[in-house]
Amino acid sequence: MDILLVASAFNSLSQRLYAELTGHGHRVGVVLAAHGPDPIRAAVRKLRPALVIAPMLRTALPEDVWREHTCLIVHPGPPGDRGPSALDWAIDARTPRWGVTVLQAEAAMDAGAIWAAEPFLVPPVGKSDLYRGEVADAAVSAVLAAVRRFADGTHKPLPQTDTSVTVVWRDSFRQERRRIDWHRDDTETVLHKLRAADSQPGVLDELLGREVFLHGGCPEDQLRGRPGELLAKRAGAVCRATMDGAVWIPELRPRKNSGDPAPFRRPATSVLAAFTGRTGAALPEARLPFDVPANRRTWSDIRYRQRGDVGFLSFSFPGGAMSTWQCRRLLAAYRFALARPARVLVLGGTRDFFSNGIHLNVIEAASDPGRESWANLNAMDDLVEEILLTTDRLVVAALGGNAAAGGVMLALAADEVWCRIGTVLNPHYRRMGLYGSEYWTYTLPRRVGPEQAERLTNEALPVSAAHAERLGLVDQLVVAAPQDFAAETGRLACELAAGPGLDRRIAAKADARAAKERARSLAGSRRAELARMHAIFFDPRAPYHALRSAFVRKAPGHSPFPLTGPVDPG
Repeated sequence: MDILLVASAFNSLSQRLYAELTGHGHRVGVVLAAHGPDPIRAAVRKLRPALVIAPMLRTALPEDVWREHTCLIVHPGPPGDRGPSALDWAIDARTPRWGVTVLQAEAAMDAGAIWAAEPFLVPPVGKSDLYRGEVADAAVSAVLAAVRRFADGTHKPLPQTDTSVTVVWRDSFRQERRRIDWHRDDTETVLHKLRAADSQPGVLDELLGREVFLHGGCPEDQLRGRPGELLAKRAGAVCRATMDGAVWIPELRPRKNSGDPAPFRRPATSVLAAFTGRTGAALPEARLPFDVPANRRTWSDIRYRQRGDVGFLSFSFPGGAMSTWQCRRLLAAYRFALARPARVLVLGGTRDFFSNGIHLNVIEAASDPGRESWANLNAMDDLVEEILLTTDRLVVAALGGNAAAGGVMLALAADEVWCRIGTVLNPHYRRMGLYGSEYWTYTLPRRVGPEQAERLTNEALPVSAAHAERLGLVDQLVVAAPQDFAAETGRLACELAAGPGLDRRIAAKADARAAKERARSLAGSRRAELARMHAIFFDPRAPYHALRSAFVRKAPGHSPFPLTGPVDPG
């Protein structure tokens, strides 16, 4: 059927539902509610959808639209839950089980009849991670059920006035409830408050006399100090003492009235350095080896471990963005892994984002964004090249979460790509005004053919894991909950290492490298891609600069997928 998605932004859930619904044969249009009610009305008139679905909406649908059309709202709470901060309240209350409800739009917020609902377990992860994982999985199940029931034509949605539905209204979750008392809150309480605010809105706090929002949090098992004191730095994060321990805070966001010209999320040490010019650098560096013991409870965005013939190089960068420095550190870790005896090397393998490519926030904050873009891209290329030229073992990219742009091409550098069911890939660059690099002109056509590569990059639409497998972008789908993906990936990797055909595959890689055919192709691809990107980065009139700035600074109505009318992918 014809379905129109109405969203305040084409975010991870909106993209997931778009990809899933098109995968089920529906014709799906998208319109952004951030541009006001008129584009929504125009999209409805043009597409004439059988069904309107709002997967993420900060404003109400126009009354004339929901009165004349069946409009379904995806609410991240169980039946009867109402209010704008459902996940925040659920995490704050340490609720072990939550749900997603698909309900019919009406005048009162979240009060419409229930078309479908799906429960899920709540693991101890950040809100944004939960949203992209368990919430998205439950939302897809509930929406597909609601669409089937609507198509059947006989289903009667359950009114919330039914006595079996307990209605609870919860107001917005405000900063007053998020406040951290560093002298009274223990480490677990601090971490809990940070998880409930990740990645928006963050926890408002004060550092060095400036108001900042804290983003992310990880416990520290050794460092100690006076409550509230900054103790150390590592990998862009800062360690801060609690009343009974310490926590690592990876990112900070200055308030817009703080005087910081870059009031958006970026590595904590970068923000502190902007405040004082020296404080971030003055903190002692708490170094860790890449193969830090698994029992250490401490911040480490890159870790290496080995099980028999399998090496696991896991990495988890906030928001999936990889700065110049992060790319160089990951390259060093990759070379560290290559020095260990393993026949299979797994990259990624954790939940949430795999990679979204270069770090636009760090670039936007740089004194010369064009030069920083260039350095960041070359660092990504160096990493991808090292993976492509690895011949003594089989490399697997394990995607437990979404990937986009250069992050997809980073995965395609591996010999095999494994994706969790539910992962969304965006194998393109043009929505940010870029041609792209990371050897995509070599790896993407090699996997899907030149015609399909051109279509994927030009259409610039999200691709579900299942569709990606059919195209050849993905070699294996991993059926697992987000929390179970790492364990299932480990099991599959050990099976691969023990398989009879592995030696033959590794030998074939070495033969291809010895012939130097691949090296010549790689060098040509890199030169051509970088020539195109250099022209973009160093042209101040190139659309990339305005698009990047609008995206990072969250300009009203901006989305990296600026769809202002119905889209039919054909």
